[in-house]
Amino acid sequence: MEYLYRLHKHEAAQAGLVLAEAFQDDPVFNAIFKGATPEQWVAFFTAPVVYCLKYGQVIAPSAQMEGVAAWVPGKYADMDFFRMLFSGAMWAGMKLGMDIARKLKLVFGPIEKDRKAHLQGRNYLYLQLIGVAPQYQGLGLGGKLLAALFAESEQKGLPIYLETETDKNVQIYQHLGFEVLKKATLPLIGLPMWEMIREPAG
Repeated sequence: MEYLYRLHKHEAAQAGLVLAEAFQDDPVFNAIFKGATPEQWVAFFTAPVVYCLKYGQVIAPSAQMEGVAAWVPGKYADMDFFRMLFSGAMWAGMKLGMDIARKLKLVFGPIEKDRKAHLQGRNYLYLQLIGVAPQYQGLGLGGKLLAALFAESEQKGLPIYLETETDKNVQIYQHLGFEVLKKATLPLIGLPMWEMIREPAG
């Protein structure tokens, strides 16, 4: 971690922009945000960054913020109303508008239920987001960010849980030791999402 950059709260909007650019070709988010403004895209990614700054970790390869990874302990995986309010994430979330907020709840509601079922009674680390800006992709920066998460997982003896939206990502995560727990079909948009876990080596 000493070789990485820890973000500060005033950098959350910049991190949201980096993540919005990183996910610009993501099929799930393109379906959800069809017709949305660029500001709504950035707000969607800014909110979990602010949330993770309060309850977990948010890191970048350097202060240039070529990419961002954000995760929390499993007990904070659900971004409920009071946690969002207390963390300050609510203010970014309000920029989404009610229509997109409702759509997000419908689309991701079953995914949240699956996560609770998979990890019932267990402590874990939940990878909220990881993305690298397009101009920096292919340089190993995503792996550098994941290495920090893996180190925390091994040190604490906790599994890592995540969801991802493409076959390509699934293959990358499987190469890194993740296993698929379920391939779900997201309601409303009909696209797949894979629920994955990586157990600590110990």
